[in-house]
Amino acid sequence: MRWLFRSAPRSRTSAYSRVLFTLGQCVPFAIALLVVAIEFSPAHFLYTGPLLTATPALAAVTMGPRGTVSAVAVALAVSVATATHNDAWGTQQVYTNFLALFLVSVAGVTTSSAVRTRRQSELDQVRRIAAAAQEVILRPVPVRLGPLRAASMYLAAEAGARIGGDLYEAVQTRYGVRMIVGDVRGKGLAAVRAAAAVLGAFREAVHYEDDLVEVMNHCAAALRRECAVPGAFDQEAVVEGFVTALVVQVPDGPVVEVVNRGHPPPLVLHRGKARALTPASALPPLGLEDFIIGLPGQAESYPFMPGDRLLSHTDGVIEARNRNNDFFPLPEVMEAVSAPTPREFLEQLHQALIRHTDGVLEDDVAMLLIERDRDEEEAGA
Repeated sequence: MRWLFRSAPRSRTSAYSRVLFTLGQCVPFAIALLVVAIEFSPAHFLYTGPLLTATPALAAVTMGPRGTVSAVAVALAVSVATATHNDAWGTQQVYTNFLALFLVSVAGVTTSSAVRTRRQSELDQVRRIAAAAQEVILRPVPVRLGPLRAASMYLAAEAGARIGGDLYEAVQTRYGVRMIVGDVRGKGLAAVRAAAAVLGAFREAVHYEDDLVEVMNHCAAALRRECAVPGAFDQEAVVEGFVTALVVQVPDGPVVEVVNRGHPPPLVLHRGKARALTPASALPPLGLEDFIIGLPGQAESYPFMPGDRLLSHTDGVIEARNRNNDFFPLPEVMEAVSAPTPREFLEQLHQALIRHTDGVLEDDVAMLLIERDRDEEEAGA
């Protein structure tokens, strides 16, 4: 699922640009083949030196230093082969061609290396900014939250990305441990803005609202206020935008309370068996309240015993596919994982997900895992 503020689908213009770029990378080698065809044909009297000289310069435009060096090697091999075939060694024309090829090659490799270094520097700066933004929006979950141990993980689908539309938070309050996991439709700055609005409302409401449903209502109201800001989002996002969200509360007793607004249900791992906490009735995501009358007035409760683990996640996990187009079997993988801590548990889930998708994620992934201490069971015995 691609939630709120969906990025514009890849247009034909974008695909056309990628095709043109790929063709541009092939141009230097096509020129080399053209020179070979000319020199080894009756038309070898044509002067092809300038064509080969241009290949390193063209390669430097579309390829990195390695690609430019490859183009230089091909041009050099063609020059040597054609000079030998035409018995042109010793002529001024051959050595002039080699000198020109050398000078252009040095300039091409130098320019390509400089451009690559500058782009890498800009990318590193963007990553540092994104990492700082992530620490503000997606704060690390504490390892210990009262009677719970916790861990979180966020995986970006796009290379170099650090933040997107997935959100999570876990806070210890006087009502127990409360946490939220959500998925904003789409990516980009608009999705980050929506995630920040929902998280900000959650972080404030969890400390003074005793009703878990009201905590969720505060998040929905914050999203509506954010969408009402003039120019904050485009018209499509305002009309069609929504956020799936899951709010969980773990009180002192052996239960867990859940309010689910269109989000994938969490899974509880109890004595090696994983089961989904499917809501009794489906509720609309945040932002789509107008499509239903009379939202429920209380959270749903489920058993959550000492030693149990509860995994909340975004749809990027369960919708991940392999080469055979099979979905990631999250419950089966959870039952197969054996890890002493929540952090190690998520790491093993991560590795299984990467193996399933061959390292290619189509959507961002967020996971939040909590575990109730077994010490509670021993203390009650």
